[in-house]
Amino acid sequence: MKDKLSKLQLLFAETISQKNNINEESVLNVGIDKLWEFARVEESESIVGSKLVDIFGEDALDNKWIKAVNLVESRLKLYMQQLDRVANELSSKGIPLVALKNAGIARGIHEKLAECPMGDIDLLVKPSDFHKSHEVLLDLGYKFDDRSPFDIANLEEAEKHGGAEYKFVLDNGEILWLELQWRPVAGRWIQPDQEPSAEDLVKGSIAIVGSSARLLSPEDNLLQVCLHTAKHSYVRAPGFRLHTDVDRIVSAYDINWDLFCTKVEEMNVKTAVYLSLLIPNELLLTEIPSKVLNQLNHSKIKHRLLIKWLIRVGLFGPLDRKWSKVGYIVFNLSLYDSLSGVLGAVFPNSLWMKKHYGLKYSWTLPFWHLVRIASLLFKRART
Repeated sequence: MKDKLSKLQLLFAETISQKNNINEESVLNVGIDKLWEFARVEESESIVGSKLVDIFGEDALDNKWIKAVNLVESRLKLYMQQLDRVANELSSKGIPLVALKNAGIARGIHEKLAECPMGDIDLLVKPSDFHKSHEVLLDLGYKFDDRSPFDIANLEEAEKHGGAEYKFVLDNGEILWLELQWRPVAGRWIQPDQEPSAEDLVKGSIAIVGSSARLLSPEDNLLQVCLHTAKHSYVRAPGFRLHTDVDRIVSAYDINWDLFCTKVEEMNVKTAVYLSLLIPNELLLTEIPSKVLNQLNHSKIKHRLLIKWLIRVGLFGPLDRKWSKVGYIVFNLSLYDSLSGVLGAVFPNSLWMKKHYGLKYSWTLPFWHLVRIASLLFKRART
């Protein structure tokens, strides 16, 4: 993949990597102003700016870099305060709370908040705690709301989609969006049996020092961010910076790779996870053992074609249109390991359909399958 990237793209990838291989000369050779414009499009100015401060020092940088760093750092401090506030209240009621994805990484793994820009906070609770957690959020001043294109009007409807969204006005006047999930991934193309169980994830979670919030175990955390990256088709917003999640978790822990691969194979998500590991391995120099990549590379021709497809639509430019509707559907279906997985994604089993659509009569199933297919074809999800 590296040979397909420009010098500017390579520099950007090196800058956001945990390897810290860049130096003053490499930045100046490409051009710091060009790097700014590229980072701005990638919505990663604060990540790059934080790394440049380490190289050049604040006094040598244009003030726009410092402003970008300070803005995200101050915002994330408020986010983390709210995370701890919610976690403390839920913990007092006996409800364990797991901070997912970038929220968990920012609170429990990566020390520099400016390098963890995020648009919301994603939290995981056990299904049995979902309704009680909803009430706690309302008591804390959070307002139930929805940003999706699915017109979710109430908690029961949100629960069918895997989680609910809330908004809260921070001390600085900005809006914090919080997503409370009982499904850890909850994509339209991902069925519950194709993702980890929330019960098992919460049970296996680990403590965060100084917080009542918890983190997924290293192996579960890595698998969850791999599936999340795949859910965003690897290149859709927020784009390339998503791959830093894998990079940071692998860099922070001694991953039990045998256990990780067992979990991947049990859920039949080898293709999705393989691509999520391969991209940071090649472009961020994330140290993924070759035996792991080889074990997950179960369909070499398909994987090679998918990588070429991703390069063609563009690894960068998260707000660019990447696929036609048909192309997007075909790409997502190609991430399944088998034909049975594809069929399960398009035609979920009757039990799921009845629960999701609230059906009373089995004879209406064909109609609701058509409704689901129309939604997949014509409604583009936000994530």
